[in-house]
Amino acid sequence: MKYIVCEKPGEFSLKEKEAPVRKKNEALLKINKVGICGTDLHAYAGNQAFFTYPRILGHELASEVIEIEDNERNIKTGDKVVVMPYLSCGKCIACRNGKTNCCTNISVLGVHGDGGMQEFITVPVNILLPANNLSFDEMAIVEPLAIGAHAIRRAAIVKDEFVVVIGCGPIGIGIMKLAQIQGAKVIALDMNIDRLNYAKQEIGVDYIVNASDNPIKKIEDITNGELATAVFDASGNKHALEAGPNYMAHGGRFVLVGLSKGELTYTHPAVHAKEMTLMCSRNATTEDFEYVISVIDQFPTDSFVTHSVPFTEMISNFDSWLKPENGVIKATVNF
Repeated sequence: MKYIVCEKPGEFSLKEKEAPVRKKNEALLKINKVGICGTDLHAYAGNQAFFTYPRILGHELASEVIEIEDNERNIKTGDKVVVMPYLSCGKCIACRNGKTNCCTNISVLGVHGDGGMQEFITVPVNILLPANNLSFDEMAIVEPLAIGAHAIRRAAIVKDEFVVVIGCGPIGIGIMKLAQIQGAKVIALDMNIDRLNYAKQEIGVDYIVNASDNPIKKIEDITNGELATAVFDASGNKHALEAGPNYMAHGGRFVLVGLSKGELTYTHPAVHAKEMTLMCSRNATTEDFEYVISVIDQFPTDSFVTHSVPFTEMISNFDSWLKPENGVIKATVNF
């Protein structure tokens, strides 16, 4: 079978190897579509945390079951399945407390171990979710939307509160839509006017703010001077991460969804005065995946997936997906 491996930063290779053989408690899957996410882009660029090379990328997977044993979810050969790409130990303190998303021994497909940029893959049965009612495009975006769903659940978003989402990339867009579904009033913040316009026109956010044009004042105007009770960073940009508390109301929550490799600095009196709740949101749980599957019909999948190429053309197209001027929101690879 064919597979694509990231040998080192900036270098992909198309290779062949024997198809994997399913073991007990595993399923053999045929990969139909892989979504390209920020993790893949950063891995290729060489600035992704938790990463070693060589690595087969790909953890946003739309797949079909080729072989499987009897299982609790009644998934059968021929079923379409979404893969929850986080392999947790089930024994550590996080897992025992239901936080499998931040397992102390977590292994993420395409990050810590090889992912789905290959024709066939074997995975544990317990990370599969039935998805016969979804299109392949919808299946390939469940994982990034689940990351947003987990962040929304962490922040306990309530109806009619003001929410600022920093970053109109795929994760940020997902957070915006899911916050709307919860009834929040969403303010999108970014420096890319095309992304802001997409958030307004396709996602239907209530307000858009250009981060380069006095954003604090703009957000104060929108919120009658009170700022937002919840702020999400989906950019991973150090400057944006450090600026987040400036957009947050007293008593508010700041949720770090984007990941930066470096240190962050906050002025203690300023964040202390607001009694800021600072929380990180990592990956997602089965509950988040199931929720996204239940509401994905409310998401504009057709406009969200902007670029799609055959598997054999992925390497020649990948560099172009790194360029903002090409208007990529979500790129996918078809098998």
